[in-house]
Amino acid sequence: MTRVLIVHRAGPGVTLQDQGRPGYLGFGLSRGGAADRLALAEGAALLGQGDDLAAIEMAGLGGEFEAGADMRIALTGAPMRASIDGTRIAWNASHALPRGARLSIGGAEQGSYGYLHVGGGVDLPAQLGARGAHLAAGVGHAVQAGDDLPLGDDPKPGEVGQGITPLPRFDGGTVRVVPSLQTDFFGPDQIARFEATEFHRDTRGSRMGVRLIAEAADPLHSDTGLSVLSEVVVPGDIQITGDGTPFVLLSECQTTGGYPRICSVLPCDLPIVAQAQPGARLRFTFVTLDNAVEAERRAAAHRAGLCSGLHPLVRDPHDIRDLLSYQLIGGVTAGTELDQEKAQT
Repeated sequence: MTRVLIVHRAGPGVTLQDQGRPGYLGFGLSRGGAADRLALAEGAALLGQGDDLAAIEMAGLGGEFEAGADMRIALTGAPMRASIDGTRIAWNASHALPRGARLSIGGAEQGSYGYLHVGGGVDLPAQLGARGAHLAAGVGHAVQAGDDLPLGDDPKPGEVGQGITPLPRFDGGTVRVVPSLQTDFFGPDQIARFEATEFHRDTRGSRMGVRLIAEAADPLHSDTGLSVLSEVVVPGDIQITGDGTPFVLLSECQTTGGYPRICSVLPCDLPIVAQAQPGARLRFTFVTLDNAVEAERRAAAHRAGLCSGLHPLVRDPHDIRDLLSYQLIGGVTAGTELDQEKAQT
């Protein structure tokens, strides 16, 4: 019998995503895939499965889902209010979702993109080697009410109750960039001003890219104008559009562009841009190619070691040094709740 996740309600930006489709740039199809690929790796670690499996990406707003069979889930990316049959559950953690249970996910409390992972992944038929939707190219479709999403075989059924501490990336911050092929189109004064300016993410943005705005700042300009011969662009490229405004390309960007690129964001820092909510503050700093390679090496090592950083959601009483200070009359659950309260004070 096919295991399914039943969709009762879904926000307008809910799609199925995975690592994307590399290799089709020459055919006019950008890689696509999850806006925050680190969140895919975090979910895979929580469930003990590969990060190539498809998960549900929720842009700003989740939905309501029902388990068609006993299953495991994990929640990563932008924290959202989530509950199972009305009981609040932790984000950045794995949980059991029994058959018939309802999972409700609300709006993002931080960041922009949250992820719902299931044991075995969502197992829709692959298109061009991947299952993720690429709406800009007409590949796949948004998840919507009435969908029954088939699931793959769960590699570790029953293993839940693990938490993970995510890298901070949901409130903007400093983003590292390297020069692009067109950085020299901009004079040293423009480069210096770009680095010195604090930008805010505009309300206009999508999986294709986000616009950056700066208060009381003159438009940026290049020595060759703001229109160039159209050529290949990739996620992370920062174009300076015709009105002198930076635009950061994301996973579902076009494959070519005719605006000059002032720089390119390091792939390991791109989730900071993707997860920035409208109004979040962003700064950009140039690094050398050697520093960029080292940063990517450290990011890869971090992803590879995510499983070793998991922690149980409920502490074992044997691990609590000051156990006698807890009120345990109400049982282990009460002790755990008190432990959480003390940790917050």
